[in-house]
Amino acid sequence: MRFTPTDYNPYDFANRRHIGPSPSEMDEMLKAVGVKSLDQLIEETIPAAIRQEEPLDWAPLAEHELLAKMRAVAAKNRVMTSLIGQGYYGTVTPPAIQRNILENPAWYTAYTPYQPEIAQGRLEALLNYQTMVADLTGLPVANASLLDEATAAAEAMTMAERSAKSKARAFFVDRNCHPQTVEVIRTRALPLGIEVIVGSPKELIPGEVFGAIFQYPGTYGHVTDFADAIDALHEAKAIAVVATDLLALCLLKSPGEMGADIAVGSAQRFGVPMGYGGPHAAFMSCRDDLKRSMPGRIVGVSIDARGNKAYRLSLQTREQHIRREKATSNVCTAQALLAVMASFYAVFHGPNGLRAIAERVHFNTVRVAEALRAAGAKVAPGAFFDTITVEVGVGQQGIMAAARHRGINLRKVGRDRVGISLDETTGEDVITRLLDAFGIHEAAPMSGDLGFPEAMLRQTPYLTHPVFHMNRAESEMMRYMRRLSDRDLALDRAMIPLGSCTMKLNAAAEMMPITWPEFGSLHPFAPANQAEGYAEAIADLSEKLCTITGYDAMSMQPNSGAQGEYAGLLTIQAYHRARGEGHRSVCLIPVSAHGTNPASAQMAGMKVVVVKSSPNGDVDVEDFREKAAAAGDTLAACMITYPSTHGVFEETVREICAITHQYGGQVYIDGANMNAMVGLVKPGEIGGDVSHLNLHKTFAIPHGGGGPGMGPIGVKAHLAPYLPGHPETGGSEGPVSAAPYGSASILLISWAYCLMMGGEGLTQATRVAILNANYIAARLRGAYPVLFMGNRGRVAHECILDTRPFAEAGVTVDDIAKRLIDNGFHAPTMSWPVAGTLMVEPTESETKAEIDRFITALLAIRAEIKAVEAGEIAAEDSPLRHAPHTVEDLVADWTRKYPREQGCFPPGAFRVDKYWPPVGRVDNVYGDRNLICICPPVESYAEAAE
Repeated sequence: MRFTPTDYNPYDFANRRHIGPSPSEMDEMLKAVGVKSLDQLIEETIPAAIRQEEPLDWAPLAEHELLAKMRAVAAKNRVMTSLIGQGYYGTVTPPAIQRNILENPAWYTAYTPYQPEIAQGRLEALLNYQTMVADLTGLPVANASLLDEATAAAEAMTMAERSAKSKARAFFVDRNCHPQTVEVIRTRALPLGIEVIVGSPKELIPGEVFGAIFQYPGTYGHVTDFADAIDALHEAKAIAVVATDLLALCLLKSPGEMGADIAVGSAQRFGVPMGYGGPHAAFMSCRDDLKRSMPGRIVGVSIDARGNKAYRLSLQTREQHIRREKATSNVCTAQALLAVMASFYAVFHGPNGLRAIAERVHFNTVRVAEALRAAGAKVAPGAFFDTITVEVGVGQQGIMAAARHRGINLRKVGRDRVGISLDETTGEDVITRLLDAFGIHEAAPMSGDLGFPEAMLRQTPYLTHPVFHMNRAESEMMRYMRRLSDRDLALDRAMIPLGSCTMKLNAAAEMMPITWPEFGSLHPFAPANQAEGYAEAIADLSEKLCTITGYDAMSMQPNSGAQGEYAGLLTIQAYHRARGEGHRSVCLIPVSAHGTNPASAQMAGMKVVVVKSSPNGDVDVEDFREKAAAAGDTLAACMITYPSTHGVFEETVREICAITHQYGGQVYIDGANMNAMVGLVKPGEIGGDVSHLNLHKTFAIPHGGGGPGMGPIGVKAHLAPYLPGHPETGGSEGPVSAAPYGSASILLISWAYCLMMGGEGLTQATRVAILNANYIAARLRGAYPVLFMGNRGRVAHECILDTRPFAEAGVTVDDIAKRLIDNGFHAPTMSWPVAGTLMVEPTESETKAEIDRFITALLAIRAEIKAVEAGEIAAEDSPLRHAPHTVEDLVADWTRKYPREQGCFPPGAFRVDKYWPPVGRVDNVYGDRNLICICPPVESYAEAAE
């Protein structure tokens, strides 16, 4: 008989694994939308004038093929023992943390904890992080992480400027700060008109500066007590910042004890691999009276509707992008996943374990220093923790080569010294090989002699809270991690339909390579010939992103979307300066633009001019034209989001770009909504000069509970010479991040995504994202008004549901968001870009069944609203106002005016696998009035229970 083989391809990653709806399900959805084909829907959604002509055409790889390719590329990296230091150190990631946190989708697929009721687990872990940082730095308030040490230092500088009572316009930088920190501070200071003075702390003139930053221990190892310098700054009404090292602080006097106002640094060496530069959680802590000026997120303790203890993000005005052009920072993404890892590292080891690790690192450094001195070498400094420099004269290259021959990287310092930084991974074999490179064949055993004055030895306790004194058996640690993750709602449980946040599949095959040692163990400043695998991956990803966007060059340095915006604007400014047009400073930003845009423009020293929106949500072209003309030769740029934040492809985008270019400005197109464009529209072909790409949105890097993110920028050829540089890799412009390629290790995720999807798969993903959004809009039309549709009645990849009409009945957008938790869903984006609305983005990864479950939930909520509107039940008595319902509600005496079944098991909710939030609705006002942002003492738990 003649046999016809199946045409089903089980290895088609794009259509079988990544894209949710099957072909038959798509046919059903298209009928509901009212079109005959996906092609017809795209034609009705995207203006023909902006559609790209050439398809994306690279072939896809199956998952097993991708992993084989990644193995081959990883083999091109040479993993050495890097004793370079400079803010990056070898560390041991406890396997329990690697498996249960870093490799666990319950942790890495979660979103930022804006809905605290479904984020209690990660909020507790982040509170542990804040407590750890506050304890070790000796300052009472810490935030829940920043991007990296260098940008944290730059944030500290601007925080000092806001907080200092000194009227000076200069900021002092200790020349012993890490070089990348100095340069990022310079980059940040330039557009703000801040003078940066770099010198020895002995040269500091306090009356001439509003603040100063000192490195402790210094980049070359110096352990210095800055108490006198800090006192002098305070006398001059200036602010003192100390960049420090958490492991060193387990042994050294804390910055708080010296009188520091702010402390910053990186938590990388607390169990987070170097990853060729990131991602790593930076930290910041400060005096209590400065807390309302601190950038980033702070986790605080509040109560829920029953009076039980509940965690939340405190002082929400700290989400700076909400303040638009009045923002003092554009911090949006944190490094939550890495902060969680670092916090669990501290819980895993406890204060005794951390102290033991710090002592071992220090006393091994003492041994090496003593051996070198015994051999006649000049070793500095006199007081150190884990870093020394050795004077080797003209033999510098020879010593470094000898060390490399033995598998060790040293740091080149000047022309005649080498730097050595030991770490947690430094064992006897490393010490033997290191000394052998200097011709020394024996090291004395540990002596117990300190390498710094006894007066600098830490005497104050740290990590005293019971959470850091748990039984550290792996069984207990594993259960603690599991308990916390069970309190959260992440993508591994349910759809997270957040508009402009693109919570799509983060495939396991994309994630696996980042924990391979060949990628995870590379120091960002290792010699280039040891990172050829990374170079290949970054070059190919850059090429593919240029093809996708229509740009000519990419910078992979920005390590968040907001950082990408900032880098893009700095690139534009550098271009104008090079043409003798440095006076250009006006940035036109439509009301509909992404919220971080005006914050980034403010940081870049630009004057923001807001452009109106038309009633349909489009940019008001005539208002734009008038304001561009008024700016004239002072116009620097415009920033537009495309498709718009309202979820529409505006047909006037080319006209807006042309007007900007007519007056000599550059066009910045925000890439936050690139998930509606890949394979269909190229921003670089419709008039854009620069765009950032949120790799943690469109290109599959997971959100990790609030970060990591990556925001590389693409530019047209004329802007390429002005992309961010770096002291390690050169370039004419200053860096915006600590490492040359930002959080390099997670670039592998986006590269893997592009390789497995192939060009055709990426395009189909965009098409299905648009289908899913239009399906939701069609199914909910009549129940909820859908705002801002295109001229042919279509939305892009997201739609805005208007809940404002329900306010007359007393039902708020908050009520709907919290009620969705009872259905087992994370709420869509609330009240942005329009107050009182829900912005829904299903992404292409959600199946029809999950989207239908979400629609069922929203329709059931609409029925409950109708009952309130009809007077059948008051809003304050309805399940909407009492949501979310907890197990405690379920088992308590039921006195409510609606059935228990309705409250606890609404339509759309799973019954067997139902998600139960651990707390009821959180009281935000109580949390801000009673700000507690470190782990509360044990007795407070008893008080809360009472």
